[in-house]
Amino acid sequence: MLKNEVRLIAFYLPQYHPIPENDLWWDKGFTEWHNVVKATPLFKGHYQPHIPADLGFYDLRLSEVREAQADLAKEHGIYGFCYYHYWFNGKQLLERPFNEVLNSGKPDFPFCLCWANEDWMSKWDGREGNIIMGQSYSDNDDVDHIRWLIKAFSDPRYIRIDNKPLFLVYRASQLPDPKRTTSVWRNEALKRGIGEIYLCRVESFSSERGDPRALGFDGAVEFQPDWKNLPSPLFSSRSWKMLSKLRLISRNYSKHRVYLYSRLIDVMLKKPHVEYPFSHCVTPSWDNSPRRKADAVILHESTPYLYGYWLKETIERMNKEGNNIIFINAWNEWAEGNHLEPCQRWGTQYLEATRNAILSVDPS
Repeated sequence: MLKNEVRLIAFYLPQYHPIPENDLWWDKGFTEWHNVVKATPLFKGHYQPHIPADLGFYDLRLSEVREAQADLAKEHGIYGFCYYHYWFNGKQLLERPFNEVLNSGKPDFPFCLCWANEDWMSKWDGREGNIIMGQSYSDNDDVDHIRWLIKAFSDPRYIRIDNKPLFLVYRASQLPDPKRTTSVWRNEALKRGIGEIYLCRVESFSSERGDPRALGFDGAVEFQPDWKNLPSPLFSSRSWKMLSKLRLISRNYSKHRVYLYSRLIDVMLKKPHVEYPFSHCVTPSWDNSPRRKADAVILHESTPYLYGYWLKETIERMNKEGNNIIFINAWNEWAEGNHLEPCQRWGTQYLEATRNAILSVDPS
């Protein structure tokens, strides 16, 4: 841990290993790396593909990989990982990496969980389609779910706020009765000796806004990119449309939503303060064109310097607001272009920018 009190928590995708379901739905041996390596630049200056450097095309079934990730994160000021957790009425997917972390006690690195409670659709590469794994909610499942979570909450590495285990829900508005679910969870945690728990709603989509306490949550976590508050895309201006019509720029600007990363930062730093408990989030970049043939969101011209500036300003704002947790999206979302893990273009520069941002802020 570096010198001040900020706790940076990076979202962590536990996808990089084959599972029977992905073998069935996509192809034998499918992992996220399949999307990563097939990416190509869509216009001049477009950074694709993102190819990993130090850690390579890893397999998360290997404990050596998970420990190397934690060592790299710790060295550069990341406090812990927030693992995405996929629970479907008792059925879990992509659970092996986290379960092995939990059961083995390694790596010795803080963690928490975020329930990614969305239906899985047949649209991994941008296609619309059918539900291939859907959510099904019930009181009994709420009990079963929290009983499973309690094992994780009991681990000494589990991240806490005010000594309460921190648990995130990605789409709280999808719960049929959020107040009932959170009440069931809290009561069961008390009965099982865990005590109070700290529940956060993730502010991802437009439906996930407003005071989360009205839904039974304690606070909110910002998601980046903030889909509701993006700047104007480059192609929105008349001059860009004319250049495209004259074929002086790529037609791909009209097929996708391309934003300047620097303009996103400007918009995000001007967002007003909210009156409920809130944790800010930053992203080193975003580009889901490897997954989507059309309508991808691309944050163009991200650099370690700009990211470091955004993080530093966010830490300073956090200090003024009295909150010491900031989320980073993400540690390893390679097919969405938002990763702190080293790539062949930037090496460890985003990690170095993370560490420098922490060290440059006076915690007093």
